[in-house]
Amino acid sequence: MSLNAHLLELRKKHLALSDEVEKAVRSPAFDDLAITNLKKQKLKIKEEIERLSN
Repeated sequence: MSLNAHLLELRKKHLALSDEVEKAVRSPAFDDLAITNLKKQKLKIKEEIERLSN
């Protein structure tokens, strides 16, 4: 997989996690720990995107 393709996939995952976090925050069914875990995953992907972009 090329670097550009990998970055594109990471950006898609980051966007999907953003949507999931928004839904989780609005839903009383999600607990704070689940939301925190989603945010951590999102941050890891963001850091990976930044690392690969430089």
